[in-house]
Amino acid sequence: MKAAYITQNGSAKDIIIGDLPKPQIAEDEVLIKVNAVSVNHVDTFVRSGSFETDTSFPFVIGRDAVGEVVETGANVTGFSEGNWVWTNSMGYQGRQGVTSEFAAIPADRLFHVPENVDPIQLVASIHSSATAAIVLKNIFKVQSGSAILIEGAAGHVGTKFVQMAHILGLKVVTTSQRKDFDLLDRLGSDDCLDYTKSLSKQLEKSTISQVDYAVDTSGKVSLADNLRALKLGGQVCLITAPKLEKATFNVRKFYTQSKTIHGFVISNASLDQIQEAGKFINRMMADGYLLEDDVLEKSYTQAAWAHQKLEENAKKKKILLKF
Repeated sequence: MKAAYITQNGSAKDIIIGDLPKPQIAEDEVLIKVNAVSVNHVDTFVRSGSFETDTSFPFVIGRDAVGEVVETGANVTGFSEGNWVWTNSMGYQGRQGVTSEFAAIPADRLFHVPENVDPIQLVASIHSSATAAIVLKNIFKVQSGSAILIEGAAGHVGTKFVQMAHILGLKVVTTSQRKDFDLLDRLGSDDCLDYTKSLSKQLEKSTISQVDYAVDTSGKVSLADNLRALKLGGQVCLITAPKLEKATFNVRKFYTQSKTIHGFVISNASLDQIQEAGKFINRMMADGYLLEDDVLEKSYTQAAWAHQKLEENAKKKKILLKF
């Protein structure tokens, strides 16, 4: 079968386009014919070795895929030949990736594509959507009626946070460029702030002057600013490093106000969290949410190009590799 793979950790130039044996499925696995794979920053980290995880070479790259079931293992129920399915947790922790004509997926890491949902828009969304779902429901454990600050809200991850937070009953404050205010208003933002202006001054004038939760998807806001925006007992979750990785903040105010700082990467999510997020994502997509990403479709043979562009931050559209 055709595949994009590596034989050692290294640069994007080390990605090989070639033939590998078609995988044989175990009793609890499903063989899918891959249609499209999304390219995420974490894929470049695994490929380069900067994110250490178990890999066996030759190693197929990529973790998020959508495709069609062609065979099921003896112990698999709930999936059958011809079903359209998706996965978002392959290509790390000893599991081969999915940038290949065929992929063997554990059944417990596989989800049905909801009826009438475009598979391309789905696979473009699932990495960001799963991050937002797990942070909101498992890390923050958000409560309806609470307030959340979402920074960089018009990006791939930010738009997912906005929609989910709105659906979960939160009051949503966002930061973005002014040109994105209309979009964020439609997605569920209650108050749109200009990211080029002072956060604290804008919050002072807002009807939501302090929040229960804060997440910066952009990496451009200081940790101190986010901590100041929190109410008593508020929580910040870091899903990327702030631009200035060394943080200075008032420790006394931090602990006397019972605030919390979380760190989260989806590669450390448990299987239970992945499964809960997948079900939530499917429900929202079936209702028309989370499907707004601008997509750039390329052939799987351009995997090295895609990794290089992602590392250079040269493309704003979500890059998908097609078979």
